[in-house]
Amino acid sequence: MKLCSFRSGARDVIGVLEGGELFDLTSIGAKLFTDWETAYTGTGSLPRLLSTIRRSMKNAKTLKFRYSYLHTPIVPVEIWAAGVTYLRSREARETETKTKGLYDYVYSAERPELFVKDSGLRCVGPSDSVCVRSDSRWSVPEPELSVVLDHKFRIVGYTVGNDVSSRDIEGENPLYLPQAKVYRGSSAIGPVVATSDEVSDPHSLGIEMRIVRSGATAFEGRVNTSQMKRRVEDLVAYLKRNNVIGTFTVLMTGTSIVPPDNFTLRGGDVVEIEIEKVGLLRNPVRQLHQ
Repeated sequence: MKLCSFRSGARDVIGVLEGGELFDLTSIGAKLFTDWETAYTGTGSLPRLLSTIRRSMKNAKTLKFRYSYLHTPIVPVEIWAAGVTYLRSREARETETKTKGLYDYVYSAERPELFVKDSGLRCVGPSDSVCVRSDSRWSVPEPELSVVLDHKFRIVGYTVGNDVSSRDIEGENPLYLPQAKVYRGSSAIGPVVATSDEVSDPHSLGIEMRIVRSGATAFEGRVNTSQMKRRVEDLVAYLKRNNVIGTFTVLMTGTSIVPPDNFTLRGGDVVEIEIEKVGLLRNPVRQLHQ
């Protein structure tokens, strides 16, 4: 099932995307479907939530799908990110850094790199702008399969993530990672949350990214999650260690699509990331100024 949030008439609502139609669950009038946090907490688990939704869909208002209707599918409590989970990412970060050997070690180490990407405050959704820092000369999008978790670290589903990064800032010093990764408009998720019953194998999904500039494709790349060195359940297990999270915490699992070193995002670009069985996340790029 594909859970989403969208505009229906004059209201922001929650619902389901199925068969080219948006099912407006909020239109039923039940308090349970005020927002996704209320719906998930009220039912207690993903199987109960899906069963309740399935029974309710026959009474929901429907409208024909338009991408422009979509909002951020869920409000993330936090966004965590995993680094150096693909060989290509290890190569790219080893190339950019002045601290040689660091990312080779992280790639082969038992413990993964995990860091807080966002509190949710800086995250945008479909059609919203991701941003490039005003003090960065080399910034790229990072397309990532992203896992949506509940407060018990159970997998609710999967969404598309864009972990925008300032490669020059991180490359100057690894301690600058928070500045390279955490700023206004530095993350995007969407277009939906494809529940874990719909994505049976997260390690066999095609990922494609296109960057469109002035109407033409400036960069494109593709990869399969089968190339990820670490498994989703292992990343979640490390995130769980001595930790606490809230329902609808997002974990970005890393990227293997990296534009060439002479490429940087510009204001006016459009980033399109598509993940098999999940959907397409499209975001224009905005250049930030001091």
